[in-house]
Amino acid sequence: MRMRKEDLNRAARNVYSFMMHSKPAEWGDHAWTDWAMNIDKWDWNPGVGIIAAAQYGKAAGDRQVVRDIEAWVRKNKGQSDTVKVINSMAPYAVFPWLYEETGETFYAEKIGEIADWMIEQAPRTREGALEHTVTEKATFREQIWADTVFMAVLFLARAARIRADRRLAEEALRQVLLHLRALQDDQTGLLYHGWNCETGSWMSAARWNRANAWNAAGVPMILEEAGAVCGDSGMIGEIRERYHRLAEALAQRQNSSGLWPTVLDRPGFYEETSGSAGIAYGLYLAVRQGLAPASLQHCADRTVVALLPKIRADGAVSGVSGGTPVLESVEAYNEVPVFPTLYGQGLALLLLTEALSRF
Repeated sequence: MRMRKEDLNRAARNVYSFMMHSKPAEWGDHAWTDWAMNIDKWDWNPGVGIIAAAQYGKAAGDRQVVRDIEAWVRKNKGQSDTVKVINSMAPYAVFPWLYEETGETFYAEKIGEIADWMIEQAPRTREGALEHTVTEKATFREQIWADTVFMAVLFLARAARIRADRRLAEEALRQVLLHLRALQDDQTGLLYHGWNCETGSWMSAARWNRANAWNAAGVPMILEEAGAVCGDSGMIGEIRERYHRLAEALAQRQNSSGLWPTVLDRPGFYEETSGSAGIAYGLYLAVRQGLAPASLQHCADRTVVALLPKIRADGAVSGVSGGTPVLESVEAYNEVPVFPTLYGQGLALLLLTEALSRF
């Protein structure tokens, strides 16, 4: 099977439509339907979807997408004032783009407010990395999670570019480097899901698919934004070197299907769609930016082909594992249930959007 532009266009439209406009009756009957697919919340899950929607609308030149995202912000921005945690930073990553599109001062003011909070008040571990704080009633004291790079550091890098603020750009790069140093396995080049600074351990030591995806995708996105402000930073060299090792390691772990198992070094575990899409999207960006060799584009191409059958006729993306904290064992990751989610829609949409740009 080869990629055809009309198939990608149709898939992208359907994925976007299901993410932004589907109704509860279409979400399934499992216990997590509202959390998984209700986009009218201010948290990381809808945030990933909104980030992808913006990327899709920007690439397609579709003003209706801009209107959809503006409407989402108007409807949900009140929730943003009730909680400030790292995981709820994700939706702010579209504010620089919305400011460029609309010129509304609300977006510029909010960018400044949230950037200042992240720099001056957001909790940090003893190693200086942003502590992974969440909207749920749970605490992860002194823990560094791979997720944070996409959920929070991406916003910081975009804020740096729109404000031409070297301080923000340097902090975004510093956070990327702190996360890669803490999480990258020297032996395999892959990333662990989390690091506990208090116990000095990777906890369950799972080389989880989607943890690697958040960085495979997030790091090139961050480098593009922060590098525009401080491309001469001494941190960029090490980030590029570590990313190159990660990309090569991911390519080696890809299944023949074009997807990756939910734990990357456990080929017998089920294949997970959202992380696979995020990894492939990151590889496309990395090849374009010279972070990975051109030969790795073939890995991303294979994932696009594998993704299309995972998209139902209504646009729902199947094979997506549910929300996953750092679990108690590697084996527990293989027991996480699968169902459509907003981040699954978003990661699939990012990959489809990037694949379309190649035609």
